[in-house]
Amino acid sequence: MRKLFEYALLRVVPRPERGEFINAGVVLYCPEEDFLDARIHLDRERLRALDPEIDREAVLAHLESVRRVCAGGEDAGPLGRLSARERFGRLVAPRSTVLQPSPVHTGFTEDCAAELERLLAEMVLPPVRPGG
Repeated sequence: MRKLFEYALLRVVPRPERGEFINAGVVLYCPEEDFLDARIHLDRERLRALDPEIDREAVLAHLESVRRVCAGGEDAGPLGRLSARERFGRLVAPRSTVLQPSPVHTGFTEDCAAELERLLAEMVLPPVRPGG
């Protein structure tokens, strides 16, 4: 049975005043399954092209913190004690920092984990070029 889900991309915006970004992750929430998870992939070369001076390890640490918040529990600090719905809401709230969420999108799926992997491949990972 197909279930409604919501997702947002995680964008790295090295210089918010320029508005340039790369997609570096995706967060997916399905209330019916009580599913909240994130997948990340930081393309360091694309990030370097936007800002050669950015601290890539700090960016990666911020992305990893999103995964901890999705998982919940003590490792996620105070946010980890919130419900999955509240954690998703906090993760996708608009902000003007180096790590920004996209607008929230919706869809239907039978398999939340597979959908998350599909979104990562389609929206975040570098495109696969024919013959390469």
